[in-house]
Amino acid sequence: MISSPDYVGVDVSKKYLDLAMAGHKVFRVANTSAGMSGLLPRLASLNRPHLVCEATGSYSRLLAREMAGQGIAVSQINPRRVRELARADGRLAKTDAIDAGVILRFAHLMAPEPDPQYDPNAVEMADLVRRRRQMVDMLAQEKQRREHPEALQVQASIDAHIGFLGQQIAEIDQAIARHIEADTTLSRRAELLTTIPGIGKTTAAVLIAEMPELGSIGNKQAAALAGVAPFNRDSGAMRGQAHIAGGRLSVRCALYMASLSAIRANPPIRDFYQRLRDQGKPGKLAIVAAMRKLITTANAVIANDAPWKGKSD
Repeated sequence: MISSPDYVGVDVSKKYLDLAMAGHKVFRVANTSAGMSGLLPRLASLNRPHLVCEATGSYSRLLAREMAGQGIAVSQINPRRVRELARADGRLAKTDAIDAGVILRFAHLMAPEPDPQYDPNAVEMADLVRRRRQMVDMLAQEKQRREHPEALQVQASIDAHIGFLGQQIAEIDQAIARHIEADTTLSRRAELLTTIPGIGKTTAAVLIAEMPELGSIGNKQAAALAGVAPFNRDSGAMRGQAHIAGGRLSVRCALYMASLSAIRANPPIRDFYQRLRDQGKPGKLAIVAAMRKLITTANAVIANDAPWKGKSD
């Protein structure tokens, strides 16, 4: 029987890592490569060290990269889950040391799965996809401002910015395409995903970058990660509708747009959607169900390493 790992709770900030280990006081190292090199001797005394931290974007990325180089497991978890545990424990105070201890307690209670193996190419791909999304959001905001123009100079400024953002998005799209083409694994995943009617190059890029787990997890977990898994809200005599919650917002947004296309162009999803509508289900519920079917289809295509053949997955 494989023994349980020795968990380490890590509170990540821009400059420091505060670490909590069972039987030790919370200690601090710099959030730099040098700081993490100094951390390794402490981790060497542990049995299968497994670091758990809150997902903090770029601040936790260096930790994931450095630990991957040493073969040490890391799990980045939703910060809300940690705060809910802290509130349940009555720990309302919030300091770096306290947070590290709460994360350690969360790790022991929940035994989170390690993140997928760190892949520099996948990380760079995620950066490109994230930047594209930011620029698309900025473009939408500028277009809204253009609908209510003020001075001519302001209009000209908005128009110039719209043109600049459009050019930048096109350049990012080209960079994403080059990045996918240069990596055999990413290229194969993109090729498989785009065989599914409704999933184009942009959606495929988002799924590749934001859901690297696709193909290695079950359909229920894939739906949960995408934020389209239904959760019941039943208690006592009260019976309500199931609602989606959590998940990765960027993936859910991409799936929404892809599902609108799939409802028109993908026969199994189109028929599934229409059947729900014929049963009197609300349009929004039917779209979410189509999104769930689309992500499980994508999961099956990647898992089977075979193109979509037009059958329900």
